[in-house]
Amino acid sequence: MHQRKDAPMRSDAQRNRERILEVALEELTQSADAPLSSIAKKAGVGQGTFYRNFPNREALVLEVYRHEVQQVSDTASQLLQTRAPDQALREWMDRLAQYAMAKAGLADAMRQATSAHGSLAGLGRGSVTSAVALLLEANEEAGTIRPGVTPDDFVLAIAGLWQIDPHSDWQSRAGRLLDLVMDGLRAGAPGP
Repeated sequence: MHQRKDAPMRSDAQRNRERILEVALEELTQSADAPLSSIAKKAGVGQGTFYRNFPNREALVLEVYRHEVQQVSDTASQLLQTRAPDQALREWMDRLAQYAMAKAGLADAMRQATSAHGSLAGLGRGSVTSAVALLLEANEEAGTIRPGVTPDDFVLAIAGLWQIDPHSDWQSRAGRLLDLVMDGLRAGAPGP
């Protein structure tokens, strides 16, 4: 019996794929040249399984990046279900900082993987913008931030994250920057 192309992936196949992405993020962040064979081995999957999921380095690197972006984006709605809107926004900013540092660590691998195909600028931006819009709207409705802040305003305000050296004490620097941004967003908030 042949599986249809649009049929959902079996749970063990899905777990293998997620494990490969998890290991690949770790390995590629440490070294852009990490051998694919060592990533497969550390993920506990055979070469066949690995290459069925990711036929080449470029496919793997781009999927790691997309997966990270999606994880960050999905976190926004999860946080809004369990936190006050301003707490959700601030915690999401921390998650975004972690992503920014992983992305910085992946930068060399990304450059190598995409050198033949041009820019990555738009990759994943849509889902991040949607997450920002969701958080800003919830905060504006709750009166916890100033009215009228757009996702573009927010992205510009936090752009300094991408200037922080991921090999430095990035957590405290990112924390200070994001606290400043959060204070700025709260200034002029009408309150509930």
